[in-house]
Amino acid sequence: MDQHTIREGKTTALVSYFSIVGTLIAIFMNLDPKNPFARFHIRQAFGINVLYLFFGYFVGYFQNIMIFWAFFTCFFVLWVYAFTGAVQNKMTEIPVLGPYFQRWFQFIQ
Repeated sequence: MDQHTIREGKTTALVSYFSIVGTLIAIFMNLDPKNPFARFHIRQAFGINVLYLFFGYFVGYFQNIMIFWAFFTCFFVLWVYAFTGAVQNKMTEIPVLGPYFQRWFQFIQ
């Protein structure tokens, strides 16, 4: 992928990592000039956010603070890994689930 394409999609890619609302905004930002760099990061961010909300629902039932911190730390590390990739103009998938996010969320164009 050339640097011009990455530069055009970088803002959209970065916006996508700021909560589920940012991901939805980034989806609409990427509608007209469909950018493959932005699309990749939108799918990664969407996957992280959906997983966070899904598991957060169940973690909320536990009274143990250690479970909460382990859950939060795990998703924070995934978020930092993915966000850093967008900042560095790389298309690196998050470990284990990244390829699945790209496949599952193909409806995000």
